Amino acid sequence: MRAKLILMESINPVSGERVAVFERWDSARLDTALAATAYAAPLWAQTPLERRCELLLNTAHVLRERSEELARLITLEMGKLIAEARAEVEKCALGCEFYAHYAPAFLADELVASDAGRSYVAYQPLGTILAVMPWNFPLWQVMRFAAPALVAGNTALLKHASNVPQCALAIESVLCEAGAPPGVFQTLMIASSEVRRVIADPRVHAVTLTGSEPAGRDVAAAAGAALKKTVLELGGSDPFVVLADADLEFTAQRAVTARFANAGQSCIAAKRFIVVDEVAEEFLAHFRAGAEALRAGDPANPVTTLAPLARRDLCTALDAQVRASIEHGAKVITGCAMLPGAGAWYAPSILDQVTPGMPAFDEELFGPVAAVCRARDEEEAIALANRSRFGLGASVWTRDSARGERVALRLQSGSVFVNGVVKSDPRLPFGGIKDSGYGRELSSQGLREFVNVRTVWIR
Repeated sequence: MRAKLILMESINPVSGERVAVFERWDSARLDTALAATAYAAPLWAQTPLERRCELLLNTAHVLRERSEELARLITLEMGKLIAEARAEVEKCALGCEFYAHYAPAFLADELVASDAGRSYVAYQPLGTILAVMPWNFPLWQVMRFAAPALVAGNTALLKHASNVPQCALAIESVLCEAGAPPGVFQTLMIASSEVRRVIADPRVHAVTLTGSEPAGRDVAAAAGAALKKTVLELGGSDPFVVLADADLEFTAQRAVTARFANAGQSCIAAKRFIVVDEVAEEFLAHFRAGAEALRAGDPANPVTTLAPLARRDLCTALDAQVRASIEHGAKVITGCAMLPGAGAWYAPSILDQVTPGMPAFDEELFGPVAAVCRARDEEEAIALANRSRFGLGASVWTRDSARGERVALRLQSGSVFVNGVVKSDPRLPFGGIKDSGYGRELSSQGLREFVNVRTVWIR
């Protein structure tokens, strides 16, 4: 009997037990999928926009009907708290409804006065888009790409993270149940090593990736060699700037959410807490109390407030970054250690007196570890916030919203929030600068990343 080629394993982060195994596709199976997309692409592009919007409304309905099933699948595969998993499913549904309602306006022809009898800009499908997606928001990351891409008339291929194969297949199942024609959306059960081949295939027209900086560089290089459009949303080390006039108790409460939601496994999680010296001790006391109140446990239990990391190796890598930062002078306020047990557990942690040159400042800590950096004043806080190769999100905390806005506009990031936790919102563009990537997702800008912006001139 032919030996099975195991590529994707579904591992429960709570227990470390394997719950499902999937066989890697061979070249023939992959080619069948690409052929199906090539057949479906022109048909879907010609499908009336009203019908494409209907697909998204149906998808939102199916997501809500299957909400509990999908949320528990997220929790099983990557360990998200069940309440957060349910919220993720609902956010996917809201994203679908947003594009179903606003796509007609976003895609409408725009008349432009010129020397023509009539001239306009048309937004037409680009073709087939390959999405290379991560595990930390296994449904939302996919749907925030798929909803605008599909409603614009593109077909979609998903190469999901190999540790969430059941979530990947569930997304395809949801879209199929909602009425997506064959070949319009497909999950590719392939290894990362096959991505370059798919990018090079002439049946694929563009690529979007959410993931690590090295993965982004690889995908951008492959797409560049094939002259194909890319959108990259990469890592982040978001600054959370606390000014001297901030409401410290409120700010610390929001800091706990900003750092420890999803066990800190978010590109836009606050990671560097840059606090003006004048209020640093008081802020840190509130922040420590909030972090130490978190309780690790079964993420399917509603009383649990700290989830495990998605994989054991992620704990090991995070701990190495923490240890190196301590060796360079960072001070342990709380936690900063792996928790016992078979799963992927790390204590809610705070490092103080973190400075440039430490991993906790220079690198992305993808887990429940907060790095507190002290600044003499507002000017030094801004300088420290911008002293990063990343530029995804940022937030400023002050009682004076006008002051907060002035500071916010000086921070180098794709998104900036004043007195609010950084988040993605279908109504607003989302993306980064510097090593956090380029291009935008969501809003009208995200939809128009993957269309042919076409000039039409008529005598």
